[in-house]
Amino acid sequence: MADDIALSVKHLSKDFILPHERKNTLKEWAIHFHKPSFEKLHALHDIDFEVKRGEFFGIVGRNGSGKSTLLKIIGGIYQPTKGELTVNGTLTPFIELGIGFNPELTGRENIFLNGAILGLTHKEIKNIYNEVVAFAELEKFMDQKLKNYSSGMQVRLAFSIAIQAHNDILLIDEVLAVGDSAFQRKCFNVFKDIKRSGRTVIFVTHDMGAVQEYCDRALMIQDSEVLMIGKPREIALKYEIANAGFAKEVGTEGRPIDPNIHLERIKVLLNDKPADTFALDEDITVTVEFTVNQPTEVQFNVSFVKSDGTFLAGLNTTDSLKNYKPAAGKQTLTCKFKSGQIPKGAYFVNAAVYTYDKPIVLIDILDINYGVETPRITMLESSLIQSGEFYIQGQWTK
Repeated sequence: MADDIALSVKHLSKDFILPHERKNTLKEWAIHFHKPSFEKLHALHDIDFEVKRGEFFGIVGRNGSGKSTLLKIIGGIYQPTKGELTVNGTLTPFIELGIGFNPELTGRENIFLNGAILGLTHKEIKNIYNEVVAFAELEKFMDQKLKNYSSGMQVRLAFSIAIQAHNDILLIDEVLAVGDSAFQRKCFNVFKDIKRSGRTVIFVTHDMGAVQEYCDRALMIQDSEVLMIGKPREIALKYEIANAGFAKEVGTEGRPIDPNIHLERIKVLLNDKPADTFALDEDITVTVEFTVNQPTEVQFNVSFVKSDGTFLAGLNTTDSLKNYKPAAGKQTLTCKFKSGQIPKGAYFVNAAVYTYDKPIVLIDILDINYGVETPRITMLESSLIQSGEFYIQGQWTK
C-alpha cells in the first residue's frame, strides 16, 4: 500500500446465508427432518475504492444498500466473503451503540473498560476522564449503571471516549442521530478539529448537509454495489435522486427518464447579457429554461455551490410564485437578486425542480441539473465578510 493511502478495498464482496426456517430443539428436527433450505443474500458485491491519509471520506446509500455492512468489515466485525481489505494504521470503530460497554457496570467503569478496548492505558484514561465526562455532559450519572442510561446518554458517552483514542482512522456510523441537536453540533465541531489534525475519518450517514460540509470525497452504494465516487455535492445530488420516487427510472447521466418537467439550460445575466463576473451590488439575473411535458404544481430552486462541491445557499420560488403550475411546452423562469448578498469568491450555479404537497414539504424531485451545463460566477467584492453559508433574498418571475 502506498504511504499516502490509509485504506484500500479491492473487489470486496460479502454474502450472508439466510435459513428459510429455524429449528431450535431436537423435537423440531425429528418432526420436520429434511434438508434445510437456505437463501444467499449478496450484501456487497465487488466494492473497490481507496481512502487517502487525512481524508474525510463519506459513505452514503439508501437503507439496505450495504453501507453499514461495509463499515463493519472495515472495523473488523465482519469478514469479507471475497476480496481484500488493507488498513495502513490503527482504527477506532464507532459503529454500533453499546459495543464495548457492559450494562451492569457504571458509567465510570465503562469509561475505563471502553478506553482499554480502544488501546488507551489506565494512566491515559485517568488523565482524560474529566474531559470525557464533561464532553458527554453526564457528570451526575457516572456512578449509575449503564443499563439505566437512555440511548442518547449511551451514545454521548461512547462518542466522548472514542474521540480520545490515538488511532489513525476513525470509523463513524449514523449513530450520532440518537443524540440531541446540541450534542450533534458539538460532535460536528469535533469533526472539524479532527479534519484539521490530519486524521482519517470514514463517515457513514444519511445527512447530505454533513457530507457536503465535512467530506473531501464520498462514495454512494446502491443495490450492494458502488454507484459513484466523487465530490460531495455530486454524491448528494445522486442521493437526492435515489431517494425520490423515480429511483429506478434514473438514466446513465444521473437524471430521471422522461420527467414531467425537464431542465434545459441555466444562464446568468448582467444587464440582460451573459456574465460570469460581478462587482458589489450589481443586479444578478438567473434564468432557468425548461420543458413541461405534463403540467404539475412545482417549486424551483437555484443554489450556489463552491468548487469543492460544498452547498452554500439556495433561493426557491415558494414565496414569489405560490401554487406555480407552468403550462405545457418550453418555459423560462427568472430570478433576480443583488450581488452583494454573495461573499467574494467563485461559485457554480445549480438548479432543481420539485413537487410538493404544501409549501416547504418536498415530496419528489422532478429534475436536477446533473448533466446540464452549470454556469460559474465570480464575485470580485462583497459587503459580506464570511466565506461560509449565506442567505439570499430575491424575486422570481415567470
